[in-house]
Amino acid sequence: MQTAQTINPSSPLPDVLAATTDAELADRAVQGDETAFERIMRRHNRLLFRTARSILKSDAEAEDALQESYLRAWSSLATFRRESKLSTWLVRIVINETLGRLRRSSAQVIPLEAAMESVDPETQISMQDDPDQRPEQAAMRSQARGLIEARIDTLPEAFRTVFMLRAVQEMSVEAVSAALQLPEATVRTRYFRARGLLREGLSRDFDLAIGEAFLFDGARCDRIVATVLARLAEYRERSRP
Repeated sequence: MQTAQTINPSSPLPDVLAATTDAELADRAVQGDETAFERIMRRHNRLLFRTARSILKSDAEAEDALQESYLRAWSSLATFRRESKLSTWLVRIVINETLGRLRRSSAQVIPLEAAMESVDPETQISMQDDPDQRPEQAAMRSQARGLIEARIDTLPEAFRTVFMLRAVQEMSVEAVSAALQLPEATVRTRYFRARGLLREGLSRDFDLAIGEAFLFDGARCDRIVATVLARLAEYRERSRP
């Protein structure tokens, strides 16, 4: 592989590469063009980070695995078959890297039987701990509650009061009817309408949140690219006669 000129990871990439296809970038990278490889990384960073994150469940471990995957991809680009999508090829490399890490870490996991028989106080506490009472679970429930409360507040007043009494206070239709001096049929209609509006609003919130899950900001993208390029430079330096 030819030696490419060292580039500054923080400098803007040439605009000419923005419209270059993945296959063309791969061809250029095979010839040692690190600028093309940087474009590949920046183009697929978010997809590959989220792939690694979904398996490892840790931002830091996902970043580390992604960097290793890029190094493997750089050294194996000549084997990339152009009839398939580069993104698919890269995803497979990331999956193989992350699953390999899981297999290696599983050797350090204490078997269930050994954990149950252990006299170590910390092990016993972890076995008895209720997952629903852990701080992170409590924080998640608090956030979900806040989202639901905010959506309830957006309901029309006539629907909101009926919903609060029926769903939150769990009052019967008869009791709500008496309290609000409304026909029972009206209570049922308003309650189901309120549920429908609430479900629609929460569904929109959920769809928006899904798209923003495991955010991949510019700083993380720059950090991964810079680290990979620095490690490639170290590899070239060690390979010199």
